[in-house]
Amino acid sequence: MLRRTALAALLALSAAAQAQAPDWKKIRIGVEGAYPPFSELTPSGELKGFDIDIARALCARMKAECTLVQQDFDGMIPGLMARKFDAVVASMSITEERKRQVAFSDRYYNTPARFIVKNGSGIAITVEGLKGRKIGVQRSTIHDRYATDTFKGAQIVRYTKQDEVYLDLAAGRIDATLQDVVAADVGFLKTRLGQGFGFVGPTYSDPKYFGDGSGIAMRKADTALHAKINAAIKALRADGGYKQLQDKYFDFDIYGE
Repeated sequence: MLRRTALAALLALSAAAQAQAPDWKKIRIGVEGAYPPFSELTPSGELKGFDIDIARALCARMKAECTLVQQDFDGMIPGLMARKFDAVVASMSITEERKRQVAFSDRYYNTPARFIVKNGSGIAITVEGLKGRKIGVQRSTIHDRYATDTFKGAQIVRYTKQDEVYLDLAAGRIDATLQDVVAADVGFLKTRLGQGFGFVGPTYSDPKYFGDGSGIAMRKADTALHAKINAAIKALRADGGYKQLQDKYFDFDIYGE
C-alpha cells in the first residue's frame, strides 16, 4: 500500500512538472536598443536593427509569439537569470566566462574589434602608447574586459551605452575607444559625429576575450528552448532568410568563418 501511494505521488509530481514546463509558444527576448546598426530606437520609439530582425525571424520560424524587452547591456545576464526575459539577442559574444553563467545558441554573426582615435592624434595602440590615456568602453562587454586586462597603465572609462562613449570621444573627454568594427563604422565613423576619427592599430579576435562570435543567451535549464533556437538559426541560414536580413544592413558576410 505504501509503495502504491509513493508511486502515485511520484507520478503526480511528474505530471505537475510536465504541466508547468513551458512549451515556448510565448518567448520574452531581451534586447538593447542602443547599439546601431544591430539594435536601436527610431525617433518614434520603435526598435530596429539586425539583432531585432534576427529575433523576429527566429520567432517566426519557431512559430512563437515573442515580446521584446528593452534592457541595458550590463543588466542582460542578471535580467535573464531573474526571469525578466527568456533569451537575449543583443550581440552578446560567446565567451567562456559567460558560459559559466548561461547557455548559448550557435553563433549568428562574428566580427572583430578595433580601436578608434581622433585622426592625427598620434596615439600608438600599444601598452606604452596608451599609458595615461582614457579608453572608453561599454560596461560589462568583451571590450571592457580586454582593455582592462591588457592596457594596465590606461584609465578605463566605463559607460552604460555605447553612444555615450561616442559622445565623449567626439567631445575630447576620452582619447580612444575599443569597439566592434561594424558597430563602430556604422554607428559612429559614418555619422556626422564621427567625422575626423578613424580606426587605428590591429583588429582583435582572441577567443579568450572576444569569444566565438555572437550568440543568443538562455538559462542553462531551458534545454528545450535552446534546441528550438538552434534549429531556427539553422533554418534561417538554410532558407535564405539570413542572407536577406544581412544584405539589408551589410555589404559583406557578417556570419564569419
